[in-house]
Amino acid sequence: MSKVSELHKTISPKSVGIYIVTCSTSKFNQLKAGESADDVSGDLIAQLVKRAGHRVAGRELISDSITMIRRTTKRAMGSKDVDALLITGGTGLSPRDVTVASVEQFIDKEIPGFGELFRKISFDKIGSPAMLSRAMAGSCAGKLIFCLPGSPDGVQTALEQLIIPELGHMIKVCREQ
Repeated sequence: MSKVSELHKTISPKSVGIYIVTCSTSKFNQLKAGESADDVSGDLIAQLVKRAGHRVAGRELISDSITMIRRTTKRAMGSKDVDALLITGGTGLSPRDVTVASVEQFIDKEIPGFGELFRKISFDKIGSPAMLSRAMAGSCAGKLIFCLPGSPDGVQTALEQLIIPELGHMIKVCREQ
């Protein structure tokens, strides 16, 4: 790691507020019907960010709906308690995978390295299916948005190897004047 990165990390926030959103139409419909719905990836995000010393500022399970994703993103990013929004689900190639298209309008600056590194790490684990992921990240008015796959393995990979090690540093840099 470079000396500049090391210095930035020492003066970066150690705890940030995370808003977790799970996009799953099937699980959302189960909840609407009064049934229980397991949210393994959302639970994993909450567990990993808490273990790293961050706060869960909110959490929702919503449908794969452009309108619902945009409404939730706008509300989360407007909260003073939220520093980063982590969305799991809806990053594949299926017609119902609309997460990336839904949040692109909020992104000030894309962080292409996140998606590139995520796919590289995934390729090393699972091979060519890694190219189907449209995982991405960007900044939004001094906050961060991450769009992660819905699979628990993909979530764990993204959080442990990319997001958690750099989260405070990323927040610091995107808030500099």
